[in-house]
Amino acid sequence: MQIGIIGSGAMGTGIAQLAATASHPTFIFDTNPQAHLRSSELLKKSLQSQLSKGKLSDEEVDCIIKSIHYVSNIEELSSCELIIEAIIEDITAKQSVFKKLETIVSDTCILASNTSSLSITSIAAACQKPQRVIGIHFFNPAVIMPLVEIIPGLQTDSHTLFQSNKLMTSWKKTPVTAKDTPGFIVNRIARPF
Repeated sequence: MQIGIIGSGAMGTGIAQLAATASHPTFIFDTNPQAHLRSSELLKKSLQSQLSKGKLSDEEVDCIIKSIHYVSNIEELSSCELIIEAIIEDITAKQSVFKKLETIVSDTCILASNTSSLSITSIAAACQKPQRVIGIHFFNPAVIMPLVEIIPGLQTDSHTLFQSNKLMTSWKKTPVTAKDTPGFIVNRIARPF
């Protein structure tokens, strides 16, 4: 399964590392070439840390690096079966990305947002096929933190929810299904503290 990541900041890079560690060809798209360079350095630093702690071998590090491809054209994500968006927390920007993705990916591609608080239903409202839109919220650093919130929107279908949970389990994460409410579970509980 090919995985696409939109956004090459700390979260996008971490999610890409997870996907590549699970042996998925992974494509990171960002409009900023400098962001790709920073992401590449961040990735190497993270992998070196895991290597020094004995969590990865030299061969595994090499495989992960070879599995990650930086792309500057969003159309290069057309063959991905799951795309996770990890850009700024702006509903209009996210809706714009998802609208564009729908014009280039297959009908079966799952479109996921790594939003920490925005409504998945609202993001999906911009789409022709809102049933394939879901929230997959990782915590920073994504490589280390085990919990992943899976957030179905009002129109997310059961297949999308099932596949997302199954994939996160295969990535050795602990997925929990959260309601599409502000802050989902963790941030909603943490804010009063």
